[in-house]
Amino acid sequence: METRFEIVVTPGEHKMRLEDLLFERFRSLSKIYLRGRIRDEMCEVNGRWENRGHRLRANDFVEITLDPTRMNSMVPEAIPLQIVFEDDHIVVVNKPAGMLVHPSHRDKNGTLLNALAHHLNRGDGPHVRPGLVHRLDKDTSGLLLIAKNTRAHGRLARQFEKKTVEKRYVALVEGDVEQDEGTMDAPIGRFIEEKRWDVMTEGRAALTRFRVLEKAGGCSLLELEPVTGRTNQLRIHCAAIGHPIVGDTERGGRVFSRLCLQAFQLSFRHPGSNEMVSFKLEHEFELDEILRTA
Repeated sequence: METRFEIVVTPGEHKMRLEDLLFERFRSLSKIYLRGRIRDEMCEVNGRWENRGHRLRANDFVEITLDPTRMNSMVPEAIPLQIVFEDDHIVVVNKPAGMLVHPSHRDKNGTLLNALAHHLNRGDGPHVRPGLVHRLDKDTSGLLLIAKNTRAHGRLARQFEKKTVEKRYVALVEGDVEQDEGTMDAPIGRFIEEKRWDVMTEGRAALTRFRVLEKAGGCSLLELEPVTGRTNQLRIHCAAIGHPIVGDTERGGRVFSRLCLQAFQLSFRHPGSNEMVSFKLEHEFELDEILRTA
């Protein structure tokens, strides 16, 4: 049943975007649904229809018609999570390999966001919608940062846009990498007909720094720093220099139990305190394991 809601913008919400105000006030409803209400002119600010990016002022009067019983797009599921850190602003989790980060048109359940929707709303407090500020591929494991409110999400998103967040990965690759350290510099684009991302002359600039940590048995353990954040960048760059990641069979890596790529370190400014914080995991890959299964 649709209901008319009335909101008076508080001084603390001054200059907030209209859609962000609605995300904050109606956390149990999906962002797609709320944006649709704005688009369909079911939301007014001081008696006028405004777009979702409209900047609000203290004491503005917002009216919106909603169905509060509408189910959230992220169905809560009691899936075990490896929580690395959590406070009132953020959650840092260790995502396992093989888990999707968010629901897709094919996979609606079993994702990290399904698990977080359950974890963050087990008590009687206000509903918390987990906010993604970056992503990891399904087959990549490691640290993922989640915002617990709109303000934290905005502050973290700006850091990712400005490239002030430091991300480090570890990868086990095929072959002996000759240089102890260096850069992988090759533009990446999407080949439409093949529906794949790869090195492309007219693609977008992509840069990865690397450092060799260990070599044995025809494999190398690398620390990777993606300076840019293109789709599948680390997998593409490693394959492009002739050292595909173990488990990346699409690009020449051997068959293995998983893709040997882990986001093991993440550093950023905390959205609450503005202090630099850093989280680090133990490396998951051992050359001895590869040698035993070779």
